[in-house]
Amino acid sequence: MELLYVFVLGAAIGSFLNVVILRTPRDESVSFPASHCMSCNTPLRAWHNIPILSWLFLRGKCSFCGEKISMQYPLIEVISGLIFLFSAMKLGLNVQAFGVALSFDLLLALSVIDYRYKMVPDSINLSALTVAILSATSFGQLGYNFTNALLFAGGFTLLRFYLSYVIKKEAMGEADIMIAATMGALLGVQLGLVAIFVGALLALPALLLTQGESEDSKQLPFIPFLAMGCWIVLMFDTHVNAYLVGLYG
Repeated sequence: MELLYVFVLGAAIGSFLNVVILRTPRDESVSFPASHCMSCNTPLRAWHNIPILSWLFLRGKCSFCGEKISMQYPLIEVISGLIFLFSAMKLGLNVQAFGVALSFDLLLALSVIDYRYKMVPDSINLSALTVAILSATSFGQLGYNFTNALLFAGGFTLLRFYLSYVIKKEAMGEADIMIAATMGALLGVQLGLVAIFVGALLALPALLLTQGESEDSKQLPFIPFLAMGCWIVLMFDTHVNAYLVGLYG
């Protein structure tokens, strides 16, 4: 029953996440005005904002004007609920699990915004990094998270300068550096590097599919793949660590 409550909490946060995804790229407040239909601007009633269920009961349409409601809304709510559920199952019902789940929720928002708008809002990116660092059950772990975030941020900044010099153009954005720092805070150095490698592998098929297309279409958003790589390594960290020990001793 406790895990059901965790899923409901995650779905409720996912409902707010939809507002963040929609309004942040437009520089709009996530608090005002209240939730409303994007087609007819009619303010929504309380029962229209029940995560997942409202979309099902309304059959994916606005109850006022009948316009279709994007499938993104229930999908984000379900994914957010699952993130909180699996984080609790992995780490237990504690502050660390909540912080980790919230960090991945923010990475989810960044992934959707990066995919749809080809932009990465600093406000969400910095929030994900801050929450990842604070996802600790002790002061020792807090310092560990902060140190790993600094190591990844510094390492990727140095890599950015080198690559940019070699290829004579911007090789990596500041947003990517912050994402790397978030991954370092969540996973540590070894697992963080594995997660980046996994993310690159996940992105490879999509990158190959964009070959020969226009320059705009080849601007592949990398954050969704990094977030997925980070999540996979977190969920299977025991197996990854065992493989690394067997590989390097």
